[in-house]
Parts: sequence; C-alpha cells; structure tokens
Amino acid sequence: MKRVERLHALSEMLRRSGARGISAERMAQEFEVSVRTIKRDLDALENSGAPIWSRPGPGGGYGLAGGASLPPVSLSPAQAVALMAAVSAAPDAPYSDLAAAGIKKIMDVLDPRTRAKADELAGRVWVNTPPTSSRAIRSALEEAMAEQRVLRIRYTSKVGSTTTRDIEPVLFASTNGQWYLIGWCQMRDAMRWFIVSGIEQATVTQAACNGHTLDEVGEPPVNARPVHGRGV
Repeated sequence: MKRVERLHALSEMLRRSGARGISAERMAQEFEVSVRTIKRDLDALENSGAPIWSRPGPGGGYGLAGGASLPPVSLSPAQAVALMAAVSAAPDAPYSDLAAAGIKKIMDVLDPRTRAKADELAGRVWVNTPPTSSRAIRSALEEAMAEQRVLRIRYTSKVGSTTTRDIEPVLFASTNGQWYLIGWCQMRDAMRWFIVSGIEQATVTQAACNGHTLDEVGEPPVNARPVHGRGV
C-alpha cells in the first residue's frame, strides 16, 4: 500500500475507533508496517491539520477529537480518477452536476503531486455517453425529490402517447442502462415508473407530497442497491 493510501486508511481507522482510540501497535499490525512508521504517519496527519489525540499508558492509544472533521483530503491518483470516471460516464444520473462540482473541490485540495498524477491518469480514461435530458428537466426532478414536492410532467410513453401528470416522486432508479423516476401518479392513483428521457417538461409545484414510501414501490430490480457510501 502506498503511503498516501495508508494515510487515508489510517485516518478512517482513527475516525472509526471513536472515543476508545486505537493503539499504535494495532495499527502497525493492521497495515503490516512498523510502529515507528505508524507514528511518522500520525505526525504527518497531525501536521496536515487532523485533530489527533494520544493517551499514554496501558489501554492508551490514538484517536480523533470528538466532533472533529478530517482535513481535506487524502486520495490516491487512482481513487481520484475513479470518481471522475464514474461521474463522467453517468451525466444523466441524479445530482450529477453536484457530484462533478464535489469532485472539482476534491481535486482542488489534493496535494500538487497527487493532482498531477491524477490528471495524467485521467487522460488515459475516455468515455462516450449518449445525449442526456435537458438540465432544466433534471433540475426540476432533483428539486422535487429532495424537497418532496409534487412534480407536474409532460410525458411520452414507449408507445408514443403523451400525457400531463402530477407525480409525487419517491425514487430514482437505474436499470438496463435507463434512468427512471418512480412516483405516485395522481392521475392513475398508483405507483408508476417513468423513463427520464421520456419526460419532455417538468415543473415543481408548491404542493407537498403525501408521504408515499419506498415499500410501495415493490421489489427492486435484480442486483439493485442504494447508492450509499458505506461499502457494497
């Protein structure tokens, strides 16, 4: 494991250890390095602004000060490029513009050497994506979902019929290469799946949703999972 990757993993281990802390010996065992190397790494993290505390003696160890956040941001070049590739390959994903802005912030705070390596590696990753729906439509869908407000859409189905409907958004889902908005259709009085590319207009209304839940959507597609960051 390269040092920048070890520093990131070490900071995550300190965060997870909470108030009890973790010993230098345990960290050295985990990363298969010497205790001296771990202590040098801890000094490097502290010098970068991480609020590390230490407790000497039996049962002592190291940890992060309560309520503290980690300094930005220690990624390897490959990790940074993985984030860029994921967002670039899915420009029609919900909140993709916010994701791109977040990645720019990450790149801005990387150390210059890591950023230069990431930029070089990024040039070796190409994507070719199809045209996406308009930014205005996607913004309306994202706002309605986040604020849980009724969305008025003009929608053309697969068979070519066009209707105007009021939808209470419940879920975004990607399956078989298509993004869907799933919501309670007030016209049909039922849960419906709408292909995002079939939404020709979208307006967020002032009406609040009525609290329809994920359980009403039914079983997810095969291999579907939430996009949380807690590991897969």
